[in-house]
Parts: sequence; C-alpha cells; structure tokens
Amino acid sequence: MRRKILLPTDFSKNAWHAISYALELYKKDQCDFYVLNVFSATSNIIDSLINMEPGSELYETAKLDSENGLAKILDMLAFKDNDNPKHHFETISTFNNVVEAIKNIVEEKDIEMIIMGTKGETASRSKAFGGVAIDVMEKVRNCPVIVVPELAKHHLPKEIVFPTGYKTNLKRRELNYLIDLAKKCDASIKVLHVSVEDKLSDKQLNNKKLLEEYFEGIDYSFHTLSHMDIPTAINCFVESRDSDMVAFINKKHAFFGSILTHPLVKNIGRNSKVPLLVMHDLRN
Repeated sequence: MRRKILLPTDFSKNAWHAISYALELYKKDQCDFYVLNVFSATSNIIDSLINMEPGSELYETAKLDSENGLAKILDMLAFKDNDNPKHHFETISTFNNVVEAIKNIVEEKDIEMIIMGTKGETASRSKAFGGVAIDVMEKVRNCPVIVVPELAKHHLPKEIVFPTGYKTNLKRRELNYLIDLAKKCDASIKVLHVSVEDKLSDKQLNNKKLLEEYFEGIDYSFHTLSHMDIPTAINCFVESRDSDMVAFINKKHAFFGSILTHPLVKNIGRNSKVPLLVMHDLRN
C-alpha cells in the first residue's frame, strides 16, 4: 500500500531540511509525497483574503512565486532523490490560511503523516512559521505530524522517547504511528515518566501495563525522572542519551484546551535538536 505524506514548505532552508528527513525516513516505502505551498500576498492573512481576488495583480504575482518555488523544489528533489522508483511527488500551490489548507489536503488526499520544519525563511518570519508548526500540531487533529528542527540529524531514529504520566488509558490505535515507526526504523522506545508522586496509583500501574501489551515485539523500556519540570526533564533525558525523536500524544480537553500546551511545545521545540512526533487522542 502506498503511503501518502504531506510536506508543507515555505521555501526556507528548514522546510527543505524537513523534506530531506522525510525522504530518508520513508526511503524503503512506496510513497506519494505532496509538496504544499500556501501563498498569500501579505503577511496578514486577513488583508490577503480581503484584497487578493484571483486575477488581481497581487494574487497572480504571489501564485507565480509559489508555483516557481515548487518547480524549483521538484528539480532539487529529482537531483537529490536519485530517482528512487518508490517515490512519487506532486506539488500543490494554494491560497489560504496554512492550517486550513493543510486540513483540507489531509481530508482530500487521505494523508497519513505531515512532516514539516519548525522555522521560517527569515528571523522575522521564523516566529510565524514556528507558530504555524505549533498550530498544525494543535489543530490538525485527524493526522499525526513530525516536526523537524533545523539542527535535527538526517538519520533514521534509533531511540524514540515517549513521555507519559500514565494518567490516561491510551488506546492501541492512538499509538499505531509510533509502533509503526519503531518497527520500520528498528528503533527502541524509551517510556519516560516525569514523576511528582512517590509511587504510581493503581490506575497508573494499570495504564503502564497496557503500554507493555501494546509495545510487545518492540525493544522498549521504562524510565522515571523526578523533581524537574516536564520540558526540562525531557530535554535532559534526550540530551543525556542522545535520543533521536520525542513522541507525544496530544490530548484535548474541552475546558483546558490542550494538554500539550504551548509552553511545553515551545520549550521542547525551542531547545530540541530532535524531531517531534505528535499524535492525537481519538476521543474527539
């Protein structure tokens, strides 16, 4: 079965870096890669939506820039991918808000994974694109995303850190992408618990046992850190072991927004030299 992978790009170096990472990750798989550029005339999307009619000079110029940029990426891919017969590329240029465009294409093309960079083209836009990466992790809830920082190495992950509080009973299908990735890359999963209490409750022990069942057949182990805030603990753990990826389940709670709160993502994302795999709970 062919995999369908979405690669959003703003033509920055970091976006190209994320595309290269995706090619490496799926080099042995039959893949349709959709390279997406979302264009607008101004950095203010509301202005753009009001002032950019198809046919207007602003719109046509932005569209041409987008199409030319995508054509250049196809040339670079042809050169880089060394004609991997398993990989097929399609470009999409669209005028929209980035998150909305991504949601639409995930639905239309039945995308199974989004792989994107964390930073934009220039320092001033880096904030916006960093924001875009966070928005995609938060709001595109029907598809997992791998966010690739600029400093991430280009090799397949051999060790994936999975932080959990054992507080919610995860469903096997919520972890399918993590399990699939670990098997495909022959990677080990390090389950990391950042503890506040001295010992686990019965419910936590039960959820830990469920993880043991799900990860059967994979190389996995359990680890605990205490007396640290969560982002610091994760970063310390990853750095001390030279791990290759951090995987989260982004839990959504109606009253509190998301458990994968912005400060947590920002703290880990800002200091991270490893890609983040963000999956979603399927209860909403």
